[in-house]
Amino acid sequence: MSFVSEFKEFISKGNVLDLAVGVIIGGTFGNIVKSLTDDVLMPLLSILTGGLDFKDWFLALDGTSYKTLEEAKKAGAATVNYGLFLNAIIVFLLMAFAIFWLVKIANRFKRPQQVVVADPGPTKEQQLLMDIRDALRSRPEAGASDQGVGRVGR
Repeated sequence: MSFVSEFKEFISKGNVLDLAVGVIIGGTFGNIVKSLTDDVLMPLLSILTGGLDFKDWFLALDGTSYKTLEEAKKAGAATVNYGLFLNAIIVFLLMAFAIFWLVKIANRFKRPQQVVVADPGPTKEQQLLMDIRDALRSRPEAGASDQGVGRVGR
């Protein structure tokens, strides 16, 4: 099979197309969640915390005290930006919360799938036992006649 025909076969499979659609929708959905977080939830959190902003929580490693992170960066000081890290954690939690609720709401509108339960059939052990049972039923009765004694009623 040539490279081109192999590539055509690969790209035309449903999984690849489904993945492409998922990536595109996922990127757009990410923008929606980012807007919900940045434009709705973060301002509400800012009101609840009294306008507290974590971006200026940092530790300058040169021992000098700076009012803002921007001043420390302009001075060329190495900084540990724990406020930005804390802010990233809060944004992550808010995004996870927003995604949770959006998925929960979307699932309400999804049609329930009909579950068809197929009979799995007998296991190998059950089939073997049924074969033995059937073989025993189909055998001519071997009883007292095998020992030279006639059956009653003959």
